[in-house]
Amino acid sequence: MITIKDKTFVPFITAEAIQTRIQELAEQINQAYAGKTPLMVVVLNGAFLFAADLAKQLTIPCEITFLRVSSYKGTESTGQLKEILGLTESVAGRDLIVVEDIVDTGKTLGDIRDQLQAQSPASLAIATLLFKPEALRNPIDLQYVGFEIENKFVLGYGLDYDGLGRNTPDILVLE
Repeated sequence: MITIKDKTFVPFITAEAIQTRIQELAEQINQAYAGKTPLMVVVLNGAFLFAADLAKQLTIPCEITFLRVSSYKGTESTGQLKEILGLTESVAGRDLIVVEDIVDTGKTLGDIRDQLQAQSPASLAIATLLFKPEALRNPIDLQYVGFEIENKFVLGYGLDYDGLGRNTPDILVLE
């Protein structure tokens, strides 16, 4: 149990379970992209740990780039996508794997997907560590899902509460 600011978080998904699931996802991606060189488009800040661990498990050649967006304030999604730092390279004709930490409403990821699709990639797949089906408001096709979870606020392994808690190796849930 840890307390950050005014919130208390309790254990939810262990670091070991996360790493096991990432290895399984990497095996699926290695098979699906055999003979290809996908571009991993990592959504910062939350997905950086997931993306790093996933990339280390990939045996296929791949490139990595970053996209920084924000739609959270405190523990609530604002529903408004704010693009802060965009792509610097062309994605036209590339096989893209968008790497996200968590999908809840689907609004942010839907906006990212639409912006990337407008640039004519060869393909676009989405890998997310966490998915909250109960929170989904915008339908979105997820190819690689680490864990489906309840619609509760989570922290750790890249996920934060007002910028804090990202460095926790386990994923914790709001008590």
